[in-house]
Amino acid sequence: MVSKRKVSNPLALAVMALLYERPMHPYEMVSTMRERGKHESVRLRYSSLYSVVAALEREALISSRETVREGRRPERTVYELTEEGRIEFLSWLRKLLSEPAKEYTQFLAGLSFLAAVPSAEAAELLRRVRLLEGEVEKMRFRLDVVAEQGLPRLFLVESEHELILRDAELSWVRGLVREIEDGTLGGLEQWEALYSEHGMADAGRGVGGPRKEGA
Repeated sequence: MVSKRKVSNPLALAVMALLYERPMHPYEMVSTMRERGKHESVRLRYSSLYSVVAALEREALISSRETVREGRRPERTVYELTEEGRIEFLSWLRKLLSEPAKEYTQFLAGLSFLAAVPSAEAAELLRRVRLLEGEVEKMRFRLDVVAEQGLPRLFLVESEHELILRDAELSWVRGLVREIEDGTLGGLEQWEALYSEHGMADAGRGVGGPRKEGA
């Protein structure tokens, strides 16, 4: 069994998953991923797909099976998963499902240094609830649409997972902003004292930009 991923791009996992079902050409891979909404969880671009397919073939994880032509369309190469590719795919998938990896998001990095801006400004900046509300609404709409189209829930579980996480984040951010604004957040006094005691240069700038001279 392969101990180190030869190709670690998430799109490679998607390609191998599709070929695990049946041989396909790249155009069919794209169509299938879009039909199942996989392009919402895996970044999908034609140029990237062909690069990934080439890398997988180079590593002998997939191989070309045949070249087909449909009508006046250009010839398309049909790929299939090799035995080594099947082993690699299942090993990778099982690891992803059983060992959730720590994800270092940009929002998490921002929260780590929240106290570097004044509390009032932080509350205003955290009003990402407007963006989150829009995202959650779009996610729900997309799920409803594909469900109405008859796509089995099996192919929507990752979208459901993302929706639940976004919904929970929305609720949490709303609560954090409320605690900052009503003064109930633990450590708020130390936060305010940080600026009053040290006269932080940016403390008075707020969300409206730099202070005017003499203000």
